[in-house]
Amino acid sequence: MQYKGKWKSKLSDVFTGIAVKRLSEVETNPSKSHQHEFQGINKFRKILGDEKGKTFFEATYLYLSDSDQISAMPLEPTTWYDPRENDPKRSAEWRVYYPASASSVTSLIKSGDLLLLGKKVDGTLLIIIAEKDSTIENQLLWLFQLPEPSTTREIRLTSESDRNLDFVVRSILEFLGIEIETDTDMLEEMLVRFGGNFPSTKIFSEYARSLIEHVDILSNPDSVLITWLEKEETLFRSLERHIVSERLRTGFITDNIIDVDGFVSYSLSVQNRRKSRAGAALENHIEVILNAHGLRFCREGITENKSRPDFLFPGVEEYKKLNFDTKKLAILGSKSTCKDRWRQVLSEARRIDKKHLLTLEPSISSKQTDEMINHNLQLVVPKSIHPTYTQAQQSWLWNFNDFISEIKDRQKSV
Repeated sequence: MQYKGKWKSKLSDVFTGIAVKRLSEVETNPSKSHQHEFQGINKFRKILGDEKGKTFFEATYLYLSDSDQISAMPLEPTTWYDPRENDPKRSAEWRVYYPASASSVTSLIKSGDLLLLGKKVDGTLLIIIAEKDSTIENQLLWLFQLPEPSTTREIRLTSESDRNLDFVVRSILEFLGIEIETDTDMLEEMLVRFGGNFPSTKIFSEYARSLIEHVDILSNPDSVLITWLEKEETLFRSLERHIVSERLRTGFITDNIIDVDGFVSYSLSVQNRRKSRAGAALENHIEVILNAHGLRFCREGITENKSRPDFLFPGVEEYKKLNFDTKKLAILGSKSTCKDRWRQVLSEARRIDKKHLLTLEPSISSKQTDEMINHNLQLVVPKSIHPTYTQAQQSWLWNFNDFISEIKDRQKSV
């Protein structure tokens, strides 16, 4: 879903209200109840209203977990009502009734999962069920500045609870399927420069960096990395929006036959390009910063079993020398989003006991970071993203500058 028209700068430009609760056994266990309802949300009336009779909404349902298990049902009819309305002897008990067609989402839910209901500015609902103690649950609580919801809670997005749509906020919203258009006046220049096509990621990253002046790579690599990534993301989305619009305008009809497979294939190619580009862009900018600091490294050098660590320090030649001091070796994995995929780094470069992984993922769950610690993996996160983590996690996290300083010390005598 893409928001058009007025440029969005705040969460309140997207949502008018948010409500959260923990799901109970009776809501998640089919043997306990056969009703398609979320119960115990009497306080949601501030978000959905309390008019008599049934109120109907269009809602998108999402189920999200750390295992990349994502299920979505877009714009399903949803009913908000009080089944006790005509019984004056009983207090109101408001419920959300969801259709059977949302079962691909609701069949996955478990007692204790987080239910977040958001009412968007267009009047539709976003209903998210996040796995208990998962990273996405942490991200949702951080995003809307909510404490751990032991009971039902709701918020209206006010000046106190609102957030700017910065890099971290937009990344979470995008994961939820909400794309925020960003403004740029560079489209015409890009169309001329790149001939109306997508250039290689390396060339596009170089172009984005060229438009940012007066950056201090040596003193503040964390800020520079985020600045470059934000600029590239804005430019890419502007160019992508134009190219995709042109392709959709030509249509997917050949000889009066709608090419459904062609449309699906094109849609998948758009999504895959976004994912691969995000990861490659991060690596491109990391590489430039590492070079600026005079560090010796190899990008995607081959180690055991044809593994290719994103960055190997000081290089493959030193790594393969069995008499080379392993304390001076290091690897840095690079993942724009982490989820369960952080474990992939563990199998790379076996000679190196402690691995490092740089990610842009905000608010990773304590469960996941505890596992990283147990597996001797050090998480590296740009400094501006640290506040999304708990205080305990922040004391353990490294920022990019920390990692660079560590490698400089290791390479003093190499």
